Amino acid sequence: MAVTAPLTLSNVDGALLPRTITAPIFEKSVEQSAVMALARPAPLALDATTSVPIPMDVPTADWVGQAAKKPLSTGGVDVKQMQAKKLAVLIPVAMEVAKTNAGGLYDQLQKDLPTAFARAFDHATIHGKTMKGAAGPFTEYLAATSNSVALGTKSQGQGGIWADLVTGMEEVIDSDWDYTGTVADHRLKPKLLLATDTTGRPILVDTQTPGTNMAAAGTLIGEPLAYSRSVSGKQRRQATSVDSGLRALGGDWSQAAYGVGMDITVRISDQATYVDEEGGVHSAFQENLVLILAEAYYGFVMGDADAFVKFTGTPSGS
Repeated sequence: MAVTAPLTLSNVDGALLPRTITAPIFEKSVEQSAVMALARPAPLALDATTSVPIPMDVPTADWVGQAAKKPLSTGGVDVKQMQAKKLAVLIPVAMEVAKTNAGGLYDQLQKDLPTAFARAFDHATIHGKTMKGAAGPFTEYLAATSNSVALGTKSQGQGGIWADLVTGMEEVIDSDWDYTGTVADHRLKPKLLLATDTTGRPILVDTQTPGTNMAAAGTLIGEPLAYSRSVSGKQRRQATSVDSGLRALGGDWSQAAYGVGMDITVRISDQATYVDEEGGVHSAFQENLVLILAEAYYGFVMGDADAFVKFTGTPSGS
């Protein structure tokens, strides 16, 4: 998604951190979010509720005689209310690093902040939870669907994992929705690439596009595929995260819409205090730290949860 409006920083020393940092942060957060790669974008108002039309069906046209009563469409459009929710991260940085390696700090933020924002957004929209397991910011989330298929139930002679995935697609299509894409956990990728037919030939070879570094990473059963570690919920380098066993989620992505606030703020302070995960209070002034606070706004709504299907596996470590 192209950035169409200028993004601003507040209270930032230009010599320490370039003011243009927000544009690449937002662009990369869209690239790395699997949900954003497939759902449709919608405008997001930061100070009001945004009404988002969700198509429930294609309007039905029919033939009509001269001067006869015009047929009433059986299709419809539901209107969802999207509200902006704030996402934030506080990063303590040693003063010496901030002052002597501003370029390195900028490069590291470009790598880390998009990942942090994308992980949190995908986790909330897929599981309905915060990164720490509390109730998430959005009342609707993708894993709330009642459609579910366990991967590994079909034998190799019956089509194996390919047949499992098509069975899930069939559940969506039989409910009169379209199947337009899949988000998958990285743990599923090797299982897809190892899947073979009864003669040993690979049957899923289009599941990644090498060298793109994008979330959208190929196709699966003929539709777009995007990877995200938030599908399983087990995040790399996050000790408290738990593998939910969810391996993929697919369906009709016209039923999901997201919004991105066009103002992202990054504030810097060497005077503030912060509380760590154990409840300890730290003073940036006393400990010679620079505190970087990044905040962004996102919104998410969806139509019928049963326009999607879950694909489950065995949680890692069990």
